[in-house]
Amino acid sequence: MATYAVGDVQGCYDSLQRLLEAAAFDPAADCLWLAGDLVNRGPNSLGALRFVKDLGPSAILVLGNHDLHLLAAAENLRSLQRKDTLDAILKAPDRDELLHWLRQRPLLHYDLGYTMSHAGLPPMWTLDQAKACAREVETVLQGPDYSEFLANMYGNEPDTWSEQLTGMMRLRVITNYFTRMRFCDPQGRLDLKAKEGLETAPKGFLPWFQQPHRDLQQPVLFGHWAALRGHTGQPKAIALDTGCVWGGPLTMLRLEDTQYFSVPSELAAG
Repeated sequence: MATYAVGDVQGCYDSLQRLLEAAAFDPAADCLWLAGDLVNRGPNSLGALRFVKDLGPSAILVLGNHDLHLLAAAENLRSLQRKDTLDAILKAPDRDELLHWLRQRPLLHYDLGYTMSHAGLPPMWTLDQAKACAREVETVLQGPDYSEFLANMYGNEPDTWSEQLTGMMRLRVITNYFTRMRFCDPQGRLDLKAKEGLETAPKGFLPWFQQPHRDLQQPVLFGHWAALRGHTGQPKAIALDTGCVWGGPLTMLRLEDTQYFSVPSELAAG
């Protein structure tokens, strides 16, 4: 039995299949962890979503910002954008089943000494705090008022965590930490505009994993930040998004022996 963690698939279904074949992934014995953004921008989001759902307990998916965007678009709360590739899901005969399954996915997963979320682990939270905050959003997203949450989750404010936050403002900033975070300041204030590599940090900000007080006790697996190309300079901050949807490779880590597997993107020639 082996556990594999893969970066942002973003609809690159063929690349995912080739990667799993290269690693001899056995769904009857192995487990696949996915770091969010399973869908959107790539050529076969519907195929990727159906495949991972059909893996059942052999797959653990944490939600990314593109997955949440799909849920909002399905509720007519967000317009599809030019580069979106979600039409096939929204028109599929099994769309309701697929979207219900997606809503039940977590924002954070912890097992085997690894923490996984789409964007990482905010520097001011302990793991226990992160688990509790993730559960707040998961409870609403999985409950009857999920549409209200999706309608109010967009926005860059508030940009700093406070325990005194309540309601949708609290849920929004938690969601942004888990699904959109790259750079923050020592107080956890987010800069959600800068998207490039480590050297592009805005003044006063650092990557979340470089904050001096962010002493990762255990490894954190995350996606979201393709510009890192899998390199953080921090052994316990493990970046899995290597930009498959942008023509880079799709990358996966086997947790038991820390062996990496990689295949070229199906879009590399595009």
